[in-house]
Amino acid sequence: MKEYRLTDFLPTTKKELELRGWDYVDVILFSADAYVDHPSFGAAVIGRTLEAAGFRVAIVPQPDWHGDYRDFKKLGRPRLFFGVAPGCMDSMVNKYTAARRLRSEDAYSPDGRHDMRPEYPTIVYAKILKELYPDVPVVLGGIEASLRRVTHYDYWSDELKKCLLCYSPADMITYGMGEKVTIQLAQRLAAGENIRDIRDLPQTVYLSRKEDIIGGITDRDIVLHSHEECLKNKKAQAENFRQVEEQSNMMHAQRLLQGVDGRYVVVNPPFPPMTTEELDASFDLPYTRQPHPKYKGKRIPAYDMIKFSVNIHRGCFGGCAFCTISAHQGKFITCRSKESILREVKQVIEMPDFKGNLSDLGGPSANMYGMSGRNKNACEKCRRPSCIHPQICPNLNTDHSKLLDIYRSVDALPGIKHSYIGSGVRYDLLLHRSKDEASNKAAMEYTRELITRHVSGRLKVAPEHTSDRVLYLMRKPSFQQFYEFKRIFDRINREEGLRQQIIPYFISSHPGCQEEDMAELAVITKNLDFHLEQVQDFTPTPLTNATETWYTGFDPYTLQPVFSAKTPQEKLAQRQFFFWYKPEERRGIEQSLRRIGRPDLIAKLYSGMPPQGGYRPAGSGPKASGSGKSSGYGKPKSYNPNFRNENSRAKHHSEKPQQEKRGRNRRNF
Repeated sequence: MKEYRLTDFLPTTKKELELRGWDYVDVILFSADAYVDHPSFGAAVIGRTLEAAGFRVAIVPQPDWHGDYRDFKKLGRPRLFFGVAPGCMDSMVNKYTAARRLRSEDAYSPDGRHDMRPEYPTIVYAKILKELYPDVPVVLGGIEASLRRVTHYDYWSDELKKCLLCYSPADMITYGMGEKVTIQLAQRLAAGENIRDIRDLPQTVYLSRKEDIIGGITDRDIVLHSHEECLKNKKAQAENFRQVEEQSNMMHAQRLLQGVDGRYVVVNPPFPPMTTEELDASFDLPYTRQPHPKYKGKRIPAYDMIKFSVNIHRGCFGGCAFCTISAHQGKFITCRSKESILREVKQVIEMPDFKGNLSDLGGPSANMYGMSGRNKNACEKCRRPSCIHPQICPNLNTDHSKLLDIYRSVDALPGIKHSYIGSGVRYDLLLHRSKDEASNKAAMEYTRELITRHVSGRLKVAPEHTSDRVLYLMRKPSFQQFYEFKRIFDRINREEGLRQQIIPYFISSHPGCQEEDMAELAVITKNLDFHLEQVQDFTPTPLTNATETWYTGFDPYTLQPVFSAKTPQEKLAQRQFFFWYKPEERRGIEQSLRRIGRPDLIAKLYSGMPPQGGYRPAGSGPKASGSGKSSGYGKPKSYNPNFRNENSRAKHHSEKPQQEKRGRNRRNF
């Protein structure tokens, strides 16, 4: 294993600049995460990308925003701009549970400390930087700004919020995956352009007076309902979201304009998806794959999760209603080359504490590598937010052959004992029968190889619910497909003499879900001998279909009314059914079943059990580890962020009481 020097990392202090002999810096990145020099961490990716283009870059991780702002002053002013990259996860999802309680730890901070970042660090950092250096451009990036680029619902303040630029003195937002846009912005600023004149750069957002909009408002532009109109009419907000989601997932998108406070938010269309060569170049940058030496002796939980994992593709065409991946990465899959993947695996093998087991060889979804539309012209015109809902698109090539080749090539490397798949598997892709028999054969072959060689005792899948009506709103397949996949899983385990488990994920309080749906979920999962732990209460996060449905009360695509559980009482009434087997939950569940007119389910849950007796289903396994989804540069899953809406570990009574007043920094937004 190579011994890394301090100068092998991007500099974080004045001393580290001096070690490099630098008397100036082109770009200074402020990150609300600890600095881990790894392709799963966005600030590292942007920093290394700029470095490769010849720019001098420094990172200030988790600056102290109190007192005299010394962390914001210590490197002085950059030659080009300050970049604010607030973290791999949305700061509020990172900080609070769905019940708005403080989480027990911050996965992206040393030793899990949750006092290392403010709420909405994008706003807090930008205000400080503009106060100290009013003439230096400030550019916002990362998932927090990206998903708040137009009017959006903010669950934490329970308000409809304007574009983030309206609360921040920053000059520009760069949204989505940031390599291309950041490089072009830096090059144009280096060439002498003023940031106020850069108005045609793809994948950027800025505020403008109507008369200053480049080219004026044309028929090619999509003019959204104004923020003021959305405040008065929730249906207008729902209609806006459909336009935003469709344009986020189009190969050739249109410019979006939204009126707010007498000005316009201008959202330039995104760059086309990266090519394999471009993605390889990003992953092949000289990352040390380690936390900065300043954290020696400290644990960074998110790094522990992904330390021995390798991300093999970007993008997700699932389009799940509650997920932010497509809004941030897009639905089109860009794959790394086999050569690039193997180079990174070899780096992992050389790590001194690597024992031969890759924890994950996956991506935003485990089994989308190598998949795309057969007819590219059709894909270029497509507006569907999902390629597999409500049915798998007949144009989609679902061949798993390329992925099988990756698995086998990795497993053939000396030093690899096992390559496990920790990302969520889309079993609907495995069960799909296309007209191409070679693809069908590859899917069957992949399924057997996955189960026999790449499961570390537990295979994670995400049915999310048992009600087909709720699943349709989630953009997930029928629960009948889970039954079918479980039968295959159990059969292959019997044939191979294996004792492995499926670990299913479920969500409560998703839009459209009623108490009765959760009660039936409890009965169905009991009959399947599941002791549910990988669960979560739906958390509304900006720029998802489910959040807009939850807030507005309308499905953005049909504008039909949809019920959502909103009050703490309504949400708890649904969540309790996950834990029907706990003695302390039984009384409340029985009362709820009588109240909703389903006393017949009491016997199905508790027949033959003594009153208030505890019960653990036969076949229920030991507790599984939690997983989180974010939207990202790789794992962890928020910048994949699979990212899911929040960390999914679901011990019903494990949420710690909030340890500080929630309103302390809330007004920053």
